[in-house]
Amino acid sequence: MNDADTTVHQLRQAVQTFVDERAWRPFHDPKNLAMSIAIESAELMEHFQWLRSEELAALRSDAAQMEQIREELSDILCYALSFANAMEIDVAAALADKLVKNARKYPAEKFRGRFR
Repeated sequence: MNDADTTVHQLRQAVQTFVDERAWRPFHDPKNLAMSIAIESAELMEHFQWLRSEELAALRSDAAQMEQIREELSDILCYALSFANAMEIDVAAALADKLVKNARKYPAEKFRGRFR
């Protein structure tokens, strides 16, 4: 699998198959999944805690650290896709709608190069 050749639907199916093979659906309710997303997000943040901005480039060249970061991101994505499955949310449509909403809220001509 890679980003260029894999659809969101295929990712959702892969996560659902993994969950179903282990009979985890009863545990993968929206509350537990939302909590799991937050927990895994905190674990990702730990890798950046106390780092200064100028130290981030070095982090990218540390293979062991990058593997751990990759795994935390994967955990977040697994739970997010499982959440989408549990709530029957079309991820691509939700993201497209949110980008339209954000484009209205943050027009490029007013916010280019700044966050406020």
